[in-house]
Amino acid sequence: MRYQVILFDVDDTLLDFKKTEANALQKTFSQFGLATGSSEYGATYKEISKGLWEDLEKGRITLAELGVERFRRLFKAAQLDVDAEAFGSAYLESLGKEVHLVPGAVELCNSLEDCRLAIITNGFASVQTSRIAASPLCNSFEHLIISEEVGYKKPDREIFDYAFSKLQWTEKANVLMVGDSLTSDIQGGAQYGIDTCWFNPQGKENQTSIQPTYEIRELSELQEIVRKGIVNL
Repeated sequence: MRYQVILFDVDDTLLDFKKTEANALQKTFSQFGLATGSSEYGATYKEISKGLWEDLEKGRITLAELGVERFRRLFKAAQLDVDAEAFGSAYLESLGKEVHLVPGAVELCNSLEDCRLAIITNGFASVQTSRIAASPLCNSFEHLIISEEVGYKKPDREIFDYAFSKLQWTEKANVLMVGDSLTSDIQGGAQYGIDTCWFNPQGKENQTSIQPTYEIRELSELQEIVRKGIVNL
């Protein structure tokens, strides 16, 4: 077997974050008396949030700051008098209750029973832990390595150092990083010296200089890669 350790991202790799986000936003806006808030302000929120997550990857903002700042900016832009901190806390609580699997995630993890599996995710510990725990993947991973808990984030090498230490693993040639983000998962893995697999179900064009070792459209394609290391770019 080519790969013995598989490091997985969570959001939009194993769990469907788009559904999670949409449902959590709707519930939180309704909780704050803004029943149509998700449809009215959702697009603006996503644009703001995307930029802040990029800032997080580059070390320009902390996760705690991100959790409040995304709503502070949204409510300022929408001229809404809403407490951003309270809204952010309620939103995180809602996120943690949403469990939506990417098609094929359970089957894939079950098929990799001969491999050691771990999670490396940038995110809020309470949210990621509760979602994994409530999903059929709850017993699939040796470790859940969450940036908020360990103090490091992708793409920084320190979070990969931490993962290798937790797994007591040293051989990079037998480790594969799987994720949907070129700038976080793929860049982080490549810079660390491990092979990477870009999960790209929509067939997006790679407009960056970041080159994954493999690219897949469906999670089921990963099984053959793990066994044989077949390049499919």
